[in-house]
Amino acid sequence: MIGEPFSIAGLFAGIGGIERGLALHGGEAELLCEYWDPAHRVLAARFPDVPLVEDVRDLRSLPKVDLVSAGFPCTDLSQAGRMDGINGRASGLVSEVFRLIRRPRAPMLLLENVRNMLVLDGGAAMQYLVDELEALGYRWAYRLVDSRFTGVPQRRQRVIFLASRTLDPRAVLFADDEGEPGPEWFSDETCGFYWTEGLRGLGWARDAVPTLKGGSTIGIPSQPAVWNPSAPLGRRIVLPVVEEAEQMQGFPAGWTSPADDGPGRKGPRWKLTGNAVTVGVSAWIGRRLRDPGEPILDGQPMKAGERWPTAAFGAKGKIWAVDVSMWPTREPYRHLHEIVDLEEAQPLSARASAGFLSRAERGTLRFVDGFLDDVAEHAAYMAEELSVA
Repeated sequence: MIGEPFSIAGLFAGIGGIERGLALHGGEAELLCEYWDPAHRVLAARFPDVPLVEDVRDLRSLPKVDLVSAGFPCTDLSQAGRMDGINGRASGLVSEVFRLIRRPRAPMLLLENVRNMLVLDGGAAMQYLVDELEALGYRWAYRLVDSRFTGVPQRRQRVIFLASRTLDPRAVLFADDEGEPGPEWFSDETCGFYWTEGLRGLGWARDAVPTLKGGSTIGIPSQPAVWNPSAPLGRRIVLPVVEEAEQMQGFPAGWTSPADDGPGRKGPRWKLTGNAVTVGVSAWIGRRLRDPGEPILDGQPMKAGERWPTAAFGAKGKIWAVDVSMWPTREPYRHLHEIVDLEEAQPLSARASAGFLSRAERGTLRFVDGFLDDVAEHAAYMAEELSVA
């Protein structure tokens, strides 16, 4: 059990998703570090009394804290990024975390990153993290979780990695396992998808949006679209606004507004929101840090060369896979149509609709019945509206 309040040093803090969630259960940030200026502006506004450092490489040491958190860069690990691996220019900065937790030796370390980290280069990133942590005497555990368990309509799968010298990390990450709910948990009213895709890797989610992200396969930051098949023609495919996306990450609407580039200009807010840690995920961790539970330890020892499972723990060179789901709990669910204002949302443009349709028709992806018909009708309707205007 960790005391309340407990102190945090947040590295690669982004817009403060980890720190905000932990604060709900007594976490107090003593230091925040973030390089990107728009994120810096958000942190300065939302954590005004916390010292803020720009470059992790400039930090000579950390204050003595109970927990160090680091949502270190996913650029070289993500399927949407360069995939240069853990030694890439951005993701390789995690080495600075290990430099800083050596002296003073931090009692706990919380890391977050993309699912692809489990498989890229045969899981080299995972092996690197484990080797570094065990060399410093930490016990560790990790678990892949889906942000929907926190009640937000965003299907977002992320690896949560907890290492500790003072408590059993298994009692935090494996104390809960509600399991993914059945189809009755979700509404059939809306689906989310990425209009910037279509040829491959279609992001699709029922009663949710696919993973919010900072970039797209056509090279621009983009919001997902929402398909509402029961709406009138011209309103069936609409775009959420960034304030709604913030809520899909568990933040209050307007959280990233300090990064606005001027009146009516959202600037990098979509990228900031897409790169964040879902607040409810870190809130769950904070609750279990305060009240560890009896861990679920159903699993098997891993053999050398095996693929990294979706959950595991280890120490002193031994690793055990754990059979748990991506849904530790099932918090009250906010349906997608309860967040997105479907009546006021901007329709997807004729050009964007036609581009998606063209890619979808050239590709081999399969879609639910009626979806592509609605896209085609929407594209034609929007083109006609444009010609009339």
